Amino acid sequence: MFTDKLKLVWQNGIAALIPNSCALCRLDSAEVVCTSCHVTYFQPGPQRCIQCALPLPPGSASPRCGDCLSNPPAFDKTLTVCDYAAPQDQLLLSLKFAHQLALAPWFARMLRDSILRQAGSELPDLLCAVPLGKARLAERGFNQAWEITRPLSKHLGIPADAHLLQRSRETAMQSGLPTADRASNVKHAFCLDENHLDNVRGLHLGVVDDVMTTGMTLHEIATMLKRHGAAKITAYVFARTLPHIH
Repeated sequence: MFTDKLKLVWQNGIAALIPNSCALCRLDSAEVVCTSCHVTYFQPGPQRCIQCALPLPPGSASPRCGDCLSNPPAFDKTLTVCDYAAPQDQLLLSLKFAHQLALAPWFARMLRDSILRQAGSELPDLLCAVPLGKARLAERGFNQAWEITRPLSKHLGIPADAHLLQRSRETAMQSGLPTADRASNVKHAFCLDENHLDNVRGLHLGVVDDVMTTGMTLHEIATMLKRHGAAKITAYVFARTLPHIH
């Protein structure tokens, strides 16, 4: 007990000596995002489609949007924290391109809170991350989706596997392609690690990514996983791009 108190005093002393600022407003903050920005930009928003996480029209009688009713994706459910819009988008860009890896555990905590707010939500058996191709992983030095998955796994008490999902070929960055080309870009681009070919049968898998834009990447991954016998796929993404930004 005494040792724990000393450790806490030491940690608080170190924190006081190291300046920290909010990742959004840049004002002094003890947290990655200050209380004011958290309240302003991360309050629970409108009701979302349970399958693709796009906002539903007010008073919608269905839990699914029209697109998911008429042409459902292969994944069964999506949970997200916020829309991919300013200024929240800067957090994702800072993680991915400015190597601000301290943001990833905060993303995981925010995702955990969104997941736990869903009353009766069934947790998956296993978490995995959308993989990067070898060339992009070597260039970037880390996979931002895995950096979020690892702490999320600890928060939820669910195992995570860094190697379950693999890229079977290199692809262009989805964000740089027209919407019409994104499905073909990721077609047959994912596979299971050869040591896991029979390990997903009957499982509910959670697939983690930083952002969902059109959903084509996660649709392709879910299609492949269900081909190998997975029973259910839930997508966990920090941000969801709105249709008019595609």
